[in-house]
Amino acid sequence: MNDSILNLVGNTPLVKAQRIITKPGVELYFKLEGQNPGGSVKDRAAYNMIKSALDRGDIDKNTKLIEATSGNTGIALAMIAGIFGLDIELVMPENSTIERVQTMKAYGAKVILTSADDGIEGSRDYAEDKMKSGDYFMLNQFGNDDNWKAHYQTTGPEIWNDTDHKITHFVSSMGTTGTIMGTSTYMKEKNKNIQIVGVQPTDDSRIPGIRKWPEAYLPKIFDPRKVDRTLEVSEKEAVIMTRRLAEEEGIFAGMSSGGAAVAAVRLCNELESGLVVSIVCDRGDRYLSSDLFE
Repeated sequence: MNDSILNLVGNTPLVKAQRIITKPGVELYFKLEGQNPGGSVKDRAAYNMIKSALDRGDIDKNTKLIEATSGNTGIALAMIAGIFGLDIELVMPENSTIERVQTMKAYGAKVILTSADDGIEGSRDYAEDKMKSGDYFMLNQFGNDDNWKAHYQTTGPEIWNDTDHKITHFVSSMGTTGTIMGTSTYMKEKNKNIQIVGVQPTDDSRIPGIRKWPEAYLPKIFDPRKVDRTLEVSEKEAVIMTRRLAEEEGIFAGMSSGGAAVAAVRLCNELESGLVVSIVCDRGDRYLSSDLFE
């Protein structure tokens, strides 16, 4: 028994690919972050950012939180804020899927939709302006060390232990970059030869959850020295692989997970031997109103 749903954040399963890659000597494992209670890897960062801010006294029950999000972080923050009895306002582009908006509202958050043309950058600008009024506190997932530290404390150790210390390559989509920064920091301490592979979209692709940021919006927590290699994937490749994950592996996930899997399979095909772990960021049910699975 668990005395709080917060105890279910982390310790997600690691499962071996059965059909997508079948190369002798090379193993590909998927870290199923959709098994977190809020349905994505962002539960880890949201929990650590809110709890750490409360522990330090940066915020209290009277603080109004505001955060820009493309989806999963917002859902996680809405869930965690609700558990701690905090008010939160989430800002996201108006072309976000209805499932994401409704899930945030279900957890008790106020949701503000900004212009789709301005993207997540427009949402970030809106949240920054509101914070300057002095009435709000922004956790700022893009510049908050508690984001990447969540993965240093949990994701990295889980993968290290669950692979019996045999992991050779770690693959992660890059959005806020918290997952790859924290996991890389931990892995390199354990074995500096583990290769950390980041995934970005090609210039003409839009893949929710994976970004190639303009310089002005580059997450402050990102340190390029912690990524050994960056692979680019196209929107078409990500869509096809997301569907394959569901059909061939029984892994129902979003497009950023498909993008990471494209890079992971490409990597596996280069290797003579190795154990590759790829992050499956979330669940596919929050994309059903889109054309991802049509």
